Amino acid sequence: MTRPSLPLLVALACCGAGLPLASAPQSAAGAAEYSPAGADTCLMCHSNDAVLGIFRTRHAMPSDPRGPFGHGQLQCESCHGPGGAHAGMQQFDGQMAQVIRFGRERPAPVETRNAACLGCHDADMGFATHGGAHDDNRIACASCHQLHSPTDAVLGRSTQAGKCYECHAQRRSDSLKAYSHPLREGKMSCSGCHAPHGATTEALLVRQTTNDTCYQCHAEKRGPFLWEHAPVAEDCTSCHDPHGSNQPGMLVRRAPLLCQSCHSQSGHPSVAQDAGGLAGNSPYLLAQGCLNCHSQVHGSNHPSGSKLMR
Repeated sequence: MTRPSLPLLVALACCGAGLPLASAPQSAAGAAEYSPAGADTCLMCHSNDAVLGIFRTRHAMPSDPRGPFGHGQLQCESCHGPGGAHAGMQQFDGQMAQVIRFGRERPAPVETRNAACLGCHDADMGFATHGGAHDDNRIACASCHQLHSPTDAVLGRSTQAGKCYECHAQRRSDSLKAYSHPLREGKMSCSGCHAPHGATTEALLVRQTTNDTCYQCHAEKRGPFLWEHAPVAEDCTSCHDPHGSNQPGMLVRRAPLLCQSCHSQSGHPSVAQDAGGLAGNSPYLLAQGCLNCHSQVHGSNHPSGSKLMR
Protein backbone atom coordinates (compact mmCIF):
# COMPACT_ATOMS: atom_id res chain seq x y z
CA MET A 1 0.00 0.00 0.00
CA THR A 2 1.23 3.51 -0.80
CA ARG A 3 0.59 6.66 1.13
CA PRO A 4 -1.43 9.48 -0.48
CA SER A 5 0.47 12.16 -2.36
CA LEU A 6 1.65 15.25 -0.49
CA PRO A 7 -1.08 17.57 -1.88
CA LEU A 8 -3.68 15.11 -0.70
CA LEU A 9 -2.17 14.91 2.77
CA VAL A 10 -2.26 18.70 2.99
CA ALA A 11 -5.91 18.68 1.97
CA LEU A 12 -6.70 16.07 4.58
CA ALA A 13 -4.88 18.03 7.25
CA CYS A 14 -7.04 21.02 6.44
CA CYS A 15 -10.13 18.83 6.77
CA GLY A 16 -9.13 17.59 10.21
CA ALA A 17 -8.10 14.12 9.03
CA GLY A 18 -5.47 12.16 10.88
CA LEU A 19 -6.76 12.87 14.40
CA PRO A 20 -6.18 9.91 16.73
CA LEU A 21 -9.40 8.05 17.36
CA ALA A 22 -10.33 5.98 20.37
CA SER A 23 -11.10 2.34 19.85
CA ALA A 24 -14.68 1.20 20.28
CA PRO A 25 -15.49 -1.83 22.47
CA GLN A 26 -14.67 -4.97 20.53
CA SER A 27 -17.31 -7.51 19.61
CA ALA A 28 -16.93 -11.21 20.25
CA ALA A 29 -15.23 -11.50 16.86
CA GLY A 30 -12.95 -8.60 17.67
CA ALA A 31 -14.11 -6.68 14.59
CA ALA A 32 -15.32 -3.44 16.19
CA GLU A 33 -11.98 -1.63 16.29
CA TYR A 34 -11.70 1.81 14.75
CA SER A 35 -8.65 2.52 12.63
CA PRO A 36 -5.97 4.41 14.59
CA ALA A 37 -5.47 7.18 12.00
CA GLY A 38 -9.03 7.70 10.78
CA ALA A 39 -9.39 8.89 7.20
CA ASP A 40 -5.63 8.66 6.62
CA THR A 41 -5.90 4.91 6.96
CA CYS A 42 -8.87 4.65 4.61
CA LEU A 43 -7.34 6.84 1.92
CA MET A 44 -4.20 4.73 1.68
CA CYS A 45 -6.32 2.42 -0.48
CA HIS A 46 -9.48 4.40 -1.29
CA SER A 47 -8.12 7.52 -2.95
CA ASN A 48 -10.00 7.68 -6.26
CA ASP A 49 -12.07 10.65 -7.40
CA ALA A 50 -15.33 8.99 -6.38
CA VAL A 51 -14.14 8.90 -2.77
CA LEU A 52 -12.25 12.19 -2.60
CA GLY A 53 -15.30 14.09 -3.79
CA ILE A 54 -16.59 14.08 -0.21
CA PHE A 55 -13.99 16.72 0.70
CA ARG A 56 -15.98 19.16 -1.42
CA THR A 57 -19.26 18.49 0.43
CA ARG A 58 -20.78 19.68 3.70
CA HIS A 59 -20.05 16.33 5.32
CA ALA A 60 -16.31 17.06 5.28
CA MET A 61 -16.46 20.55 6.80
CA PRO A 62 -14.06 20.60 9.79
CA SER A 63 -15.79 23.69 11.17
CA ASP A 64 -19.05 21.80 11.72
CA PRO A 65 -18.77 19.88 15.00
CA ARG A 66 -21.83 17.82 14.05
CA GLY A 67 -20.33 16.57 10.78
CA PRO A 68 -18.29 13.40 10.30
CA PHE A 69 -15.10 15.43 9.84
CA GLY A 70 -15.69 17.85 12.71
CA HIS A 71 -13.08 17.94 15.50
CA GLY A 72 -13.12 14.69 17.47
CA GLN A 73 -15.52 12.90 15.13
CA LEU A 74 -14.88 9.55 13.50
CA GLN A 75 -14.42 10.82 9.91
CA CYS A 76 -15.06 8.04 7.36
CA GLU A 77 -16.00 5.62 10.13
CA SER A 78 -18.82 7.88 11.30
CA CYS A 79 -20.84 6.44 8.41
CA HIS A 80 -18.97 3.30 7.38
CA GLY A 81 -18.57 1.92 10.89
CA PRO A 82 -15.45 0.59 12.63
CA GLY A 83 -12.79 -0.16 10.03
CA GLY A 84 -9.82 -1.35 12.05
CA ALA A 85 -10.29 -5.00 11.13
CA HIS A 86 -10.97 -4.13 7.50
CA ALA A 87 -7.86 -1.92 7.26
CA GLY A 88 -5.80 -4.68 8.89
CA MET A 89 -6.97 -7.20 6.29
CA GLN A 90 -8.33 -9.42 9.04
CA GLN A 91 -10.52 -12.34 8.05
CA PHE A 92 -13.46 -13.93 9.82
CA ASP A 93 -14.97 -17.23 8.71
CA GLY A 94 -12.79 -17.15 5.64
CA GLN A 95 -13.94 -13.67 4.53
CA MET A 96 -12.22 -10.32 4.84
CA ALA A 97 -13.72 -8.01 7.44
CA GLN A 98 -15.99 -5.41 5.85
CA VAL A 99 -17.22 -1.95 6.75
CA ILE A 100 -20.72 -0.68 5.94
CA ARG A 101 -20.87 -0.46 2.15
CA PHE A 102 -23.34 1.94 0.50
CA GLY A 103 -22.64 1.39 -3.21
CA ARG A 104 -24.31 -0.97 -5.66
CA GLU A 105 -21.60 -3.58 -5.25
CA ARG A 106 -22.18 -5.82 -2.21
CA PRO A 107 -24.01 -3.18 -0.16
CA ALA A 108 -24.86 -3.64 3.50
CA PRO A 109 -28.51 -4.40 4.38
CA VAL A 110 -30.87 -1.46 3.85
CA GLU A 111 -31.62 -1.20 7.57
CA THR A 112 -27.91 -0.94 8.37
CA ARG A 113 -27.25 1.72 5.74
CA ASN A 114 -30.28 3.79 6.71
CA ALA A 115 -29.42 3.56 10.41
CA ALA A 116 -26.05 5.16 9.63
CA CYS A 117 -27.82 8.11 7.96
CA LEU A 118 -30.65 8.45 10.47
CA GLY A 119 -28.18 8.52 13.33
CA CYS A 120 -27.69 12.19 12.41
CA HIS A 121 -30.68 13.00 10.20
CA ASP A 122 -33.57 11.30 12.00
CA ALA A 123 -34.92 14.62 13.32
CA ASP A 124 -34.94 16.06 9.78
CA MET A 125 -37.08 13.26 8.36
CA GLY A 126 -40.22 13.54 10.50
CA PHE A 127 -42.34 10.75 11.91
CA ALA A 128 -43.96 9.95 8.54
CA THR A 129 -40.66 8.61 7.22
CA HIS A 130 -41.20 5.40 9.15
CA GLY A 131 -43.98 3.48 7.46
CA GLY A 132 -43.99 5.65 4.34
CA ALA A 133 -43.99 4.21 0.83
CA HIS A 134 -40.21 4.38 0.43
CA ASP A 135 -39.66 2.88 3.86
CA ASP A 136 -42.15 0.07 3.20
CA ASN A 137 -40.34 -0.76 -0.03
CA ARG A 138 -36.99 -0.77 1.79
CA ILE A 139 -35.44 2.04 -0.22
CA ALA A 140 -32.03 3.05 1.12
CA CYS A 141 -31.11 6.70 1.56
CA ALA A 142 -28.02 6.04 -0.56
CA SER A 143 -30.21 4.82 -3.42
CA CYS A 144 -31.23 8.45 -3.98
CA HIS A 145 -28.49 10.52 -2.33
CA GLN A 146 -24.83 10.60 -3.39
CA LEU A 147 -22.80 11.60 -0.34
CA HIS A 148 -19.36 11.61 -1.95
CA SER A 149 -20.43 13.76 -4.89
CA PRO A 150 -20.07 17.56 -4.65
CA THR A 151 -23.44 17.85 -6.38
CA ASP A 152 -26.23 15.54 -5.23
CA ALA A 153 -28.53 15.05 -8.24
CA VAL A 154 -31.62 14.47 -6.14
CA LEU A 155 -31.22 17.89 -4.50
CA GLY A 156 -31.03 19.83 -7.77
CA ARG A 157 -34.28 21.07 -9.26
CA SER A 158 -33.16 20.39 -12.81
CA THR A 159 -31.67 16.95 -12.06
CA GLN A 160 -33.98 15.54 -9.41
CA ALA A 161 -36.57 14.09 -11.77
CA GLY A 162 -33.94 12.00 -13.54
CA LYS A 163 -33.05 10.38 -10.23
CA CYS A 164 -36.69 9.66 -9.41
CA TYR A 165 -37.24 8.18 -12.87
CA GLU A 166 -34.71 5.44 -12.12
CA CYS A 167 -37.51 3.73 -10.18
CA HIS A 168 -40.61 5.52 -11.48
CA ALA A 169 -40.15 4.70 -15.17
CA GLN A 170 -43.81 5.22 -16.01
CA ARG A 171 -43.55 8.84 -14.87
CA ARG A 172 -40.60 9.36 -17.21
CA SER A 173 -42.82 8.23 -20.09
CA ASP A 174 -45.60 10.57 -18.95
CA SER A 175 -43.21 13.52 -18.82
CA LEU A 176 -42.33 12.96 -22.50
CA LYS A 177 -45.92 13.26 -23.67
CA ALA A 178 -47.09 16.29 -25.65
CA TYR A 179 -48.37 18.16 -22.59
CA SER A 180 -46.67 17.91 -19.21
CA HIS A 181 -45.36 19.92 -16.29
CA PRO A 182 -42.00 21.63 -16.96
CA LEU A 183 -39.83 18.99 -15.30
CA ARG A 184 -37.63 18.53 -18.36
CA GLU A 185 -37.05 22.28 -18.50
CA GLY A 186 -35.88 22.30 -14.87
CA LYS A 187 -38.57 24.76 -13.79
CA MET A 188 -39.97 22.45 -11.13
CA SER A 189 -39.04 19.23 -9.34
CA CYS A 190 -40.87 16.13 -8.17
CA SER A 191 -40.52 17.26 -4.55
CA GLY A 192 -42.57 20.36 -5.37
CA CYS A 193 -45.61 18.08 -5.19
CA HIS A 194 -44.38 14.93 -3.40
CA ALA A 195 -42.64 14.47 -0.04
CA PRO A 196 -40.10 11.69 -0.70
CA HIS A 197 -39.21 11.25 2.96
CA GLY A 198 -42.80 10.42 3.87
CA ALA A 199 -46.17 12.02 4.41
CA THR A 200 -49.56 11.04 5.76
CA THR A 201 -51.24 11.97 2.49
CA GLU A 202 -52.06 9.89 -0.56
CA ALA A 203 -49.14 9.58 -3.01
CA LEU A 204 -46.90 11.40 -0.47
CA LEU A 205 -48.33 14.79 -1.46
CA VAL A 206 -46.83 17.84 0.23
CA ARG A 207 -50.32 19.20 1.04
CA GLN A 208 -53.29 17.46 2.58
CA THR A 209 -55.25 17.14 -0.67
CA THR A 210 -54.52 16.98 -4.38
CA ASN A 211 -56.23 20.32 -4.93
CA ASP A 212 -54.25 22.08 -2.21
CA THR A 213 -51.07 20.78 -3.81
CA CYS A 214 -52.12 22.08 -7.24
CA TYR A 215 -53.15 25.46 -5.80
CA GLN A 216 -49.54 26.13 -4.77
CA CYS A 217 -48.96 27.13 -8.40
CA HIS A 218 -52.47 27.41 -9.83
CA ALA A 219 -53.89 29.80 -7.24
CA GLU A 220 -56.33 31.34 -9.74
CA LYS A 221 -58.21 28.03 -9.79
CA ARG A 222 -58.74 28.03 -6.03
CA GLY A 223 -61.85 30.22 -5.94
CA PRO A 224 -64.17 30.63 -4.14
CA PHE A 225 -66.51 30.88 -7.12
CA LEU A 226 -70.13 31.95 -7.22
CA TRP A 227 -70.76 29.07 -9.61
CA GLU A 228 -68.58 26.06 -8.94
CA HIS A 229 -67.90 23.12 -11.20
CA ALA A 230 -68.24 20.12 -8.86
CA PRO A 231 -65.34 17.99 -10.20
CA VAL A 232 -62.99 20.96 -9.89
CA ALA A 233 -63.82 21.41 -6.21
CA GLU A 234 -63.44 17.68 -5.54
CA ASP A 235 -60.21 16.65 -7.28
CA CYS A 236 -58.18 18.18 -10.10
CA THR A 237 -57.20 14.71 -11.29
CA SER A 238 -60.82 14.01 -12.25
CA CYS A 239 -60.02 15.87 -15.47
CA HIS A 240 -56.22 16.32 -15.51
CA ASP A 241 -53.32 13.87 -15.49
CA PRO A 242 -50.63 15.74 -13.52
CA HIS A 243 -47.73 13.64 -14.84
CA GLY A 244 -48.44 14.25 -18.51
CA SER A 245 -50.97 13.68 -21.28
CA ASN A 246 -51.29 13.76 -25.05
CA GLN A 247 -54.41 15.92 -24.66
CA PRO A 248 -54.24 19.75 -24.41
CA GLY A 249 -54.19 20.99 -20.84
CA MET A 250 -53.05 17.53 -19.66
CA LEU A 251 -56.66 16.35 -19.82
CA VAL A 252 -57.31 12.66 -19.23
CA ARG A 253 -59.51 12.64 -22.35
CA ARG A 254 -60.27 15.13 -25.07
CA ALA A 255 -63.53 17.09 -25.00
CA PRO A 256 -66.37 16.40 -25.57
CA LEU A 257 -65.66 12.81 -24.45
CA LEU A 258 -64.32 14.05 -21.12
CA CYS A 259 -67.38 16.19 -20.44
CA GLN A 260 -69.78 13.50 -21.60
CA SER A 261 -68.33 11.03 -19.11
CA CYS A 262 -70.43 12.97 -16.56
CA HIS A 263 -72.91 15.01 -18.62
CA SER A 264 -75.56 13.40 -20.82
CA GLN A 265 -76.30 14.86 -24.25
CA SER A 266 -80.01 14.30 -23.77
CA GLY A 267 -81.94 17.55 -24.05
CA HIS A 268 -78.81 19.59 -24.76
CA PRO A 269 -78.86 22.18 -27.61
CA SER A 270 -75.90 20.42 -29.19
CA VAL A 271 -78.29 17.70 -30.29
CA ALA A 272 -80.49 19.08 -33.09
CA GLN A 273 -84.22 18.53 -32.79
CA ASP A 274 -86.91 18.39 -35.49
CA ALA A 275 -90.47 17.14 -35.80
CA GLY A 276 -89.28 13.59 -36.23
CA GLY A 277 -86.97 13.65 -33.18
CA LEU A 278 -83.18 13.57 -33.23
CA ALA A 279 -81.61 14.70 -36.50
CA GLY A 280 -77.83 14.66 -36.11
CA ASN A 281 -75.15 16.53 -34.18
CA SER A 282 -74.57 20.24 -34.01
CA PRO A 283 -71.42 21.86 -35.46
CA TYR A 284 -70.85 23.40 -32.02
CA LEU A 285 -69.22 20.15 -30.97
CA LEU A 286 -66.36 20.63 -33.44
CA ALA A 287 -62.84 21.63 -32.35
CA GLN A 288 -62.87 22.25 -28.57
CA GLY A 289 -66.36 20.86 -28.27
CA CYS A 290 -68.04 21.89 -25.02
CA LEU A 291 -65.39 24.55 -24.37
CA ASN A 292 -66.66 26.56 -27.34
CA CYS A 293 -69.47 27.71 -25.09
CA HIS A 294 -68.60 26.63 -21.53
CA SER A 295 -65.28 28.42 -21.36
CA GLN A 296 -65.19 28.93 -17.56
CA VAL A 297 -64.92 25.26 -16.68
CA HIS A 298 -63.07 25.90 -13.41
CA GLY A 299 -65.84 28.15 -12.08
CA SER A 300 -67.46 31.50 -12.70
CA ASN A 301 -68.16 34.62 -10.64
CA HIS A 302 -70.44 36.17 -13.25
CA PRO A 303 -74.03 36.70 -12.03
CA SER A 304 -75.25 34.87 -15.12
CA GLY A 305 -72.54 32.24 -15.10
CA SER A 306 -74.55 29.31 -13.81
CA LYS A 307 -73.75 27.39 -17.01
CA LEU A 308 -70.06 28.38 -16.79
CA MET A 309 -70.40 30.21 -20.09
CA ARG A 310 -69.16 33.61 -18.92
